[in-house]
Amino acid sequence: MKFRDGMWLVSEDKTVQYAEDIYTVTTRDDQKAVTLLCPTRKIYSRGDTLNLSTISIEIEAQFDGVLSVEVTHFAGARRLGPAFDLYPDGRPECAAVIGKGQEGTTISSGSLSATIQPDQHTFDIRFHSTDGSKTLTSLLNRSVGLAYSPALTTPKQVEDMSNRKHYLFTQTELGVGESIHGLGERFGAWNRVGQNIEVWNEDGGTSSEQAYKNISFWLSSRGYGVFIDAPEKIDLEIGSERCCRLQTAVESQRLKWYIIQGANPKEVLTKYSILTGKPAKVPAWSYGLWLSTSFTTSYDEKTVTHFVETMKSSQIPVEVFHFDCFWLRAFHWTDFVWDPDFFPDPAGQIRRMKEAGLINKVSVWTNPYIGQASPIFKFAAEKGYLLKRTNGDVWQWDLWQTGMGIVDFTNPEASKWFAECLEKLYDMGVDCIKTDFGERIPTKDVRWFDDSVDPSKMHNFYAFIYNKLVYETLQKRYGKDQAVLFARTACAGTQRFPLQWGGDCESTPAALGESLRGGLSLGLASFASWSNDIGGFEGSPRPWIYKRWVAFGLMCSHSRLHGSNSYRVPWLIDSSSTEPENCTETLKHWVQVKRKLMPYLYAQAIESFANGWPTSVRAVALEFPDDPTAWYLDREFMIGSSILAAPVFEEDGSAECYLPPGKWFNFWTGEEVTGGRWQKEKYGFLGCPMFVRAGTVLVLGQGEGTGGFGYDWLKTGGEVRLYGVTEGDKAQLVDSAGADAGVLMVMKDGEVKGVDVLEGGWEVKRFG
Repeated sequence: MKFRDGMWLVSEDKTVQYAEDIYTVTTRDDQKAVTLLCPTRKIYSRGDTLNLSTISIEIEAQFDGVLSVEVTHFAGARRLGPAFDLYPDGRPECAAVIGKGQEGTTISSGSLSATIQPDQHTFDIRFHSTDGSKTLTSLLNRSVGLAYSPALTTPKQVEDMSNRKHYLFTQTELGVGESIHGLGERFGAWNRVGQNIEVWNEDGGTSSEQAYKNISFWLSSRGYGVFIDAPEKIDLEIGSERCCRLQTAVESQRLKWYIIQGANPKEVLTKYSILTGKPAKVPAWSYGLWLSTSFTTSYDEKTVTHFVETMKSSQIPVEVFHFDCFWLRAFHWTDFVWDPDFFPDPAGQIRRMKEAGLINKVSVWTNPYIGQASPIFKFAAEKGYLLKRTNGDVWQWDLWQTGMGIVDFTNPEASKWFAECLEKLYDMGVDCIKTDFGERIPTKDVRWFDDSVDPSKMHNFYAFIYNKLVYETLQKRYGKDQAVLFARTACAGTQRFPLQWGGDCESTPAALGESLRGGLSLGLASFASWSNDIGGFEGSPRPWIYKRWVAFGLMCSHSRLHGSNSYRVPWLIDSSSTEPENCTETLKHWVQVKRKLMPYLYAQAIESFANGWPTSVRAVALEFPDDPTAWYLDREFMIGSSILAAPVFEEDGSAECYLPPGKWFNFWTGEEVTGGRWQKEKYGFLGCPMFVRAGTVLVLGQGEGTGGFGYDWLKTGGEVRLYGVTEGDKAQLVDSAGADAGVLMVMKDGEVKGVDVLEGGWEVKRFG
């Protein structure tokens, strides 16, 4: 949202007032915050204090390296909920320091400080490292303000605000060459500079400016991040109103954000995860292959059984089988009743598949809506479990489901009922839930059961309460570390309820690139686990696209085959081709590669859960922040900290990726490669760009075998690969439950200490 017409003029439809003076700076009694009283014109005499707006700015020390900034116009506005659930694991101690000197008033919170210019008539708030080594950003002249729309012709018009909107905004300075990343799972250009972004959940697919998962946190290449503590719609002009500024605007009387500084981007993410929550641990089995029925395809027990039996005979283990929407009766979504025409004995079917060793787990699709064709709709409406209009009617529309109502999770009884419905599924043998939708939450003419919430804030926040409820029912049934969702929508904090997938993409190379950019972006909000629809959701992928997507999908933390109106089992993609590197052979190969990587991948995941980092896909810039090129790489990614990989987007197998400076090793051949440049070559379907950093001790398990992806890899034998190692290089070992099992350490003589923990036949291989 632009408030100006170019650099000099104000937009004709708005009245804009800026904080021009810093009239007073007051220290709070607890010595942890300062409050700035900022008139919207410069004050030179007593008469200047009349008939003008003032803006209050409170800067508070939160914990080491974190300051909050809260801007307020009218302080009497009610603080309606919901609010983000901050510091879920407790707030760290804060050692704040406030001092005054020649440079002005400074408030410090550990490694981060803010300094307010001493001249009353110079609006300048600088955020910098406490040791003075680096300025991160600043609030300069005309960078904090309020606006009315439509424009005022007289100040009296604010007596009645029913036909006007009131906004608050801040504009932080963008440095020369600074790039901005994150803001949720966004599918466009990874560097956000030059973009206008609305933080507002929408069901828009993967090929537009809309996003399912809008997270109000962005990361800067200059070593800091900003979390905007506003569940409502946020509008950002990132170098797109003024090229040198990032503008944050909300329709509110208050705007609060946190600036987070760290020694590196990974430390910034760790501090962000302290603020909004750590990504929860997921079980090792969930890293295996998930196979879906697909969406509108025709399926029943016979079809499902044929799929999993053929996968088993092809030596492609299916870890989780997913029943998509039509396990339910048409027009009845979601009333938790299996369609008896296709699934007369769902509990028996699930039991038979598991007993036959065809699958390990079962997932089913849900959404938080109920179509009025189901008798459950009448029941839920009479009980008051559905969102209402302001006149008392149940809120309904015909988009998606006929006469669809929305479950009101602010009603404790509605939440209890929904949880009981899920528990009946668990009784049948269902192990995980796909929590689809949750984006289409209305904000106009609605009344929530909890009348203390603001409908505009509930739109994004609904994702949090929906996924939290389902996740906690799974924890209650299966244990704290065994709960797994497959969620589409998210807001800040929902990294606590894994896992998330990328939504509806087309079956094209461009959509593969969109999905990768979405995963890279979401990872910058402490989402450790992420997946996407292998082969693309919409359309029918050509065999070469399917096979290239299989390679990418099996290098993500989680891997699911899923489509819309066509199946994703490999033999139907290429008509059961027997050519070398056919779809079935390719899928089998990449499942085995991922299973082999599990000792490394799960150790990296455990570290990511603890620190608030993405596991895979992880932005290269998180590992190489000092390499300027890394901040522009959105066609490749890191698998954990040591393996760099890239999808192949071209039909002829041509691929290129950039290797940061240093020594690297080709994962497939062991060949040493010098970094600091782009690598180009062609790959067959059983390969792709995949390089290992020098100094890596890589533990690889068995690609083949029984027991799924949660197998006991420390006892089944495998390889320990040493890539250009020196004394002190090491690898953390974890078992399939995620428990520490020891460390492999390279000693002075080049031998590896700690291998006695490994049982079975292990081979040590050296490269470089």
